[in-house]
Amino acid sequence: MELKKIDRDFTVCKVEDTSKINMSGEFVFVGKTDEEISLVCATSETPDNTTERSDGWKAFRIEGKLDFTLIGILSKISTALAKNNIGIFAVSTYNTDYILVKEADFANAEAVLKEKGYRITD
Repeated sequence: MELKKIDRDFTVCKVEDTSKINMSGEFVFVGKTDEEISLVCATSETPDNTTERSDGWKAFRIEGKLDFTLIGILSKISTALAKNNIGIFAVSTYNTDYILVKEADFANAEAVLKEKGYRITD
């Protein structure tokens, strides 16, 4: 399986409302529940109406369109990283999954995933 490194810094945050989210940004993930509005975006595009934020995330994208019948892809990646004390923040889209790790853990995460047989591209 191939993973692609996404060359940008990400922020994971909560926002008061969606009015200041730049929806034309290349990577914008919004999740809304009855308790919060969460946002993952390029750090440079983080809106000023955040109520909490965590900067310093880097990302891998699982390459290719993932069929819904495929089972355990994210689980295998998260387990490999967890066994090496690397926390993740995962985002799923219709087509694929994104795995975010803190920048300080990114090189180690790449090494662990390569050791597990994943091909990593820039």
